[in-house]
Amino acid sequence: MADHALSADEPLRTKDREQRNRLYVRVWLYVVLVVLLALFLVGGATRLTGSGLSITEWKPIHGVIPPLNEAEWQEEFDKYRQIPQYEQINKGMSLGEFQTIFWWEWAHRLLARGVGFLVAIPLAFFWLTGRLESRLKPRLLGLLALGGLQGFIGWWMVASGLSERVSVSQYRLATHLMLACLIFAATMLIARGLAPHSAGPARRETQRFAGWMLVLVFLQIYLGALVAGLHAGMTFNTWPLMDGRLWPDQLLTMQPLWANFFENPKTVQFMHRLGAYLVFAAAAWHAVATWRAEPGSTHARRAIVLFLLVSLQAVIGIVTLLSVVNLHAALTHHGLAIVVLGFAAAHWRGTRGAYPPQTEIAVRT
Repeated sequence: MADHALSADEPLRTKDREQRNRLYVRVWLYVVLVVLLALFLVGGATRLTGSGLSITEWKPIHGVIPPLNEAEWQEEFDKYRQIPQYEQINKGMSLGEFQTIFWWEWAHRLLARGVGFLVAIPLAFFWLTGRLESRLKPRLLGLLALGGLQGFIGWWMVASGLSERVSVSQYRLATHLMLACLIFAATMLIARGLAPHSAGPARRETQRFAGWMLVLVFLQIYLGALVAGLHAGMTFNTWPLMDGRLWPDQLLTMQPLWANFFENPKTVQFMHRLGAYLVFAAAAWHAVATWRAEPGSTHARRAIVLFLLVSLQAVIGIVTLLSVVNLHAALTHHGLAIVVLGFAAAHWRGTRGAYPPQTEIAVRT
């Protein structure tokens, strides 16, 4: 009888252990998300202060140690004075001014390295102690691999501004930012999939629209990266009119035609504006449609919160434009974009429900 009671309790104990392990992994991933957000903010500040080219070499290991004396500082400064950005924009800057931009880029690289350890070490621990479900292993390994690739992409971006340009390529900047967004969203999706959900999955239509909202936010951030890469926010600083018109002239002046959408500052800014209107309208429609289809549900409440976040982001974007890219407004706009992305990812995962328990999968198979 005792053995029978023991075996009967085993599934319950297994389920409790699985839920406890999910909690541990979820807390770890949320910590990773907080550090990633900090990395985004420091990266945005690095871009906005023009600091990204201050370190002209990629030293993944040795680069952790900053200059420790005046001679080392002078050596780094001399390297910076050899690139076009110094000659054409910052010629005559003092060593103290160089140190200011150096620390921004150094902090950005240090945080990036720290995230790598924050992912790799706990991942190894959870894996070796048997706390990871089989479905999580390839996902988490993929995140680690993407993080390593991001380090290479970051240097590839910086290298584009060291020889002929005075800033990095907008194409490479957008690639760097979008890969960072992919890592952030994927981390959120995994963490949210491990969370217990108070309601079951949403209607299929709600799930699909939530997924499209995530795609739209991704695309809008990509357009924002092109705006940043071209410094397009420094021109046409009026709203709702642009260059005195709702539909400005001379949007397609470059040849070939497609180049306007990536290299013409006026066209790129206009597309970013149109993207903002589209995301705003889609978020409003999603909030209304979800509330009508599933009134009072947690899915409907999340859709409303997503709309409010998108609305706030739109207001801050307008302020950033009208202030000719004021540092604080622009950095807030940059950081909130990542918050909107993360919430859109969490909302989409929420409409689909939590990952099914590993024990139930084992029973079915």
